[in-house]
Amino acid sequence: MKIDKVNQISTGVGDKGTSINFNNIRYSKDDILFEVLGTIDELSSVLGICFQVTNYEEIKVIQRTLQDINSLIATSVEEKRIYLTQIKQRDIEYLEEIESKYLKTSHITHEFVLPGSESKLSAFLDLARTVTRRSERRLVTFIDTYNREDLSLCLVYLNRLSDLLFIMARQKKGK
Repeated sequence: MKIDKVNQISTGVGDKGTSINFNNIRYSKDDILFEVLGTIDELSSVLGICFQVTNYEEIKVIQRTLQDINSLIATSVEEKRIYLTQIKQRDIEYLEEIESKYLKTSHITHEFVLPGSESKLSAFLDLARTVTRRSERRLVTFIDTYNREDLSLCLVYLNRLSDLLFIMARQKKGK
């Protein structure tokens, strides 16, 4: 159904500094829940810029996985999470396969690298990497605050993603 009225987007419910999660539980907008959700959303947006510059289809797969991670985070009721797409070891292995692929054409040394120093693309990928690292830190806090050990593979996924983005940003010139 097409949204064609402003009140279908802007409900005013959050005007007092609160919002709800997927299970209609109300939280303050500065709760770590919304911090981690927003940071992962920001990461996906930066990856969208990276995709526009590269057309690397892997980025779209990663963005969809980030949406799955956000759905899991936003769902506080365990019985409802079982109906969502779970992050699996296979998702992490997918990132590792891409790492191996890009490692073959990257230029990585033991020297310190200034973020974005290789190209405009490396700048965007380095930005995505730093937002990924912040997403990891926010997810650690969320897991600790809400005792959500079920998200441990999501944390591994974000950690591996930051490695991949570092490698992708180190592509040889002209790649």
